[in-house]
Amino acid sequence: MSGFVEKPEPIQVPGLVHLHTGKVRELYQNEAGDLVMVASDRISAFDWVLPTEIPDKGRVLTQLSLWWFDQLADLIPNHVLSTELPAGAPADWEGRTLVCKSLQMVPVECVARGYLTGSGLVEYNESRTVCGLALPEGLVDGSELPAPIFTPATKAAVGEHDENVSYEEVARQVGADTAARLRQATLAVYSRGRDIARERGIILADTKFEFGFDGDSLVLADEVLTADSSRFWPADEWQPGRAQPSYDKQYVRDWLTSAESGWDRKSEQPPPALPQQVVDATRAKYVEAYERLTGTTWS
Repeated sequence: MSGFVEKPEPIQVPGLVHLHTGKVRELYQNEAGDLVMVASDRISAFDWVLPTEIPDKGRVLTQLSLWWFDQLADLIPNHVLSTELPAGAPADWEGRTLVCKSLQMVPVECVARGYLTGSGLVEYNESRTVCGLALPEGLVDGSELPAPIFTPATKAAVGEHDENVSYEEVARQVGADTAARLRQATLAVYSRGRDIARERGIILADTKFEFGFDGDSLVLADEVLTADSSRFWPADEWQPGRAQPSYDKQYVRDWLTSAESGWDRKSEQPPPALPQQVVDATRAKYVEAYERLTGTTWS
């Protein structure tokens, strides 16, 4: 079992039709046919959406995505039309809401990896490959790859794992031309993000993007280069051969797998509520990543 520990009831707003409740975002459609994305403060771990929220998390993700969209504007168009609150929306939606162009979404998680860790490390240790791509001998957890690689995954429903697939499988699903465009765009955006982050003392180890089509134009969608979709490591603490400190929900994962939580990840029981110190430490990491990347103070 997995999914929502407590699935929220979506807020009803006149003029908006609720379409979907995701792990973090609520998705609506307005009367013009545009999508309205609202980033909540929910947090997920181990395929569970936890019962405890992280204050300001949705706003941090939204504002960081907007900053990145600006940095990437010359590389690829994005789906954002407006940040104005829809009429009648609750005040709490301020800063966490994007009005976006409705796209024909590509059903692929477009993952770029510049460093070896996570599920890529597991596959590498078994076969010296990641998504079927051969890699050199001698790599360890945290090793920088010879060059960034495109390692796509299928998009899973809430509570299910994304599954790594080969480039050939993506080409079979969406066509060779679209697959090539996805790979090129993914690696270009990753490389720009990696270089910008590096200037700010942060390693962008890997990240995932979502793309859609507006006619024939490939458009960057959803969120981009946030601590929910990316692994950010402090560059001055990078040490291959071990798990790296990170700007994400590692505090949450570590506490859930500790004896203190009392939770057995292999059981079918949902995880418990997070203690305040874990909430505070996790919020601080999200804010620190925002401030280091953008060079502005969170307020």
